[in-house]
Amino acid sequence: MTHDIFGIECDPAAARVHILPVPYDATTSYRPGAARGPAAVLAASAQVDLCDADVGSPHEVGIHLHHAPSMVEERNRTARAAAARVREALDDGAKPPEDDVDLVNSLGNQNNKDVYDWTRSMLEKGKLPVILGGDHSVPFGAIRAVCEYYPDGIGLLHFDAHADLRDTYQGFEDSHASIFNNVVAKLPKVTKLTQVGIRDFSHEELDLIKNSNGRIQTYFDRFLRDARFAGRMTQLAKSIVDTLPEHVYVSFDIDGLDPVLCPNTGTPVPGGVTFDEMVLIMSTLARSGKKIVGLDLCEVAPPRDMKDDALADLWDANVGARVLYKLIGFALMSHNEKCATPPALPKPPGV
Repeated sequence: MTHDIFGIECDPAAARVHILPVPYDATTSYRPGAARGPAAVLAASAQVDLCDADVGSPHEVGIHLHHAPSMVEERNRTARAAAARVREALDDGAKPPEDDVDLVNSLGNQNNKDVYDWTRSMLEKGKLPVILGGDHSVPFGAIRAVCEYYPDGIGLLHFDAHADLRDTYQGFEDSHASIFNNVVAKLPKVTKLTQVGIRDFSHEELDLIKNSNGRIQTYFDRFLRDARFAGRMTQLAKSIVDTLPEHVYVSFDIDGLDPVLCPNTGTPVPGGVTFDEMVLIMSTLARSGKKIVGLDLCEVAPPRDMKDDALADLWDANVGARVLYKLIGFALMSHNEKCATPPALPKPPGV
C-alpha cells in the first residue's frame, strides 16, 4: 500500500480510478503554467476532506495517480521553446518558422499517442480513466480512446470559458484552442458535444456551432446568467443533461469557472460557472441514468514565480483538487458505486 493523491492509502492494482498527469502546456497562448498543474493539484489534494456532502467517499474504491508519460516534460520544454519562436514571428508580422510549427505539431501528436495508449489500457482493465493537464490540448488521445471503446459512440460534456473550436491556432494543429474542432472533425463517434459556460469565441467558431446540425449544443455563459437571474438553473441543468447520450466523457477546463476560483489560469475570462452550478449540473448528470466513462481536468496553473514547495498553498490548486474529487465522485455515482452515495446529513430547523 502506498500513499497516493488526496493523501489516501491505495493499492494501485485494485484502484478503480486511475489518473494520468500530463504536464504539457506548449500551446498555451497567454500565460504559461498549466504544465505545473498536476503537481499543484497533487500538493493541494491532501487538504480535501474525504467525506463529501455531494459524492460521499469516492476514495474508498481507490484513486491512483500514475507517473507522467516518459519524456513528456522534456517534450514540453522543446515544444514551448519552438512555440515561443513561432509567436515571436507572428508578433513581428513575419512568417513563422515552418520547422518550429512542424516540431510543435509532431510533439503534440506524440502526446496524443501516449495519452491514447494509456487510456485504452485503463478501459480494457475496467478502470475509470482521468487525465490531469496540462493545457487543454492534452485530453484528445483520451477522448479518442473512449469513443472508440464504446461502439455506439459517446457524448462530450465540455466546461470552458472558450469554445476551443478553432481550425488550428497560431499554426498549431493540437492547440488548446482547437481541441474540439479536432474532435468534431476527426472523431465521428463523438455524437454530441455539449458546451457549458462559453463566453470567448470567434465568428468562425460561432458559425461552426450554428452549422453543426445540432451535434454541437453550446450553453453560452449568457444563457446561464439569464437562467441564474430567473431562478431556472435546476431546469437548465436538466436540459443540458438531456442533450447527452448514454455514455458521457466530461472535459473540464478550470477557466470555465468564475475566475475568482482560478485567478492564475492561463486564459481567465470574467463571468463563468459557479462552483455550486458545476455541482448541480454534474449531480443531475450522475443521477440521470447516463454513465460517465472518462474525464479530464485541465488548465489549473500556478504563477510562474511560485516555488514548488508553496504549491500546496495555491488557491487555484485547492479549488482544482476539490473539483477533481467531485468529478470522480459523480462519475462513480453514475455507475451506482456505493462509495459515491452522499452521507445522511442531520437537518437543522428550517432546512
